[in-house]
Amino acid sequence: MVRRLYGSAELQERLRVSRARVVQITSRPDFPEPFDRLAGGAVWLVEDVEMWITEHRPHQARDADPDAR
Repeated sequence: MVRRLYGSAELQERLRVSRARVVQITSRPDFPEPFDRLAGGAVWLVEDVEMWITEHRPHQARDADPDAR
């Protein structure tokens, strides 16, 4: 099983927000916990982030994009 991860840069691109806004969003209590914390920063499972987007930013949810899963 291949695990897909988002780091801060991927979240910036996916959510179309600034680096500072990613810090704000990932600090929210309702944002998923990081899958792991590496020397380069935290990483999140794509599935967890996409579920959060579906619930909290439905206008940005992906339905048919295979890269989102």
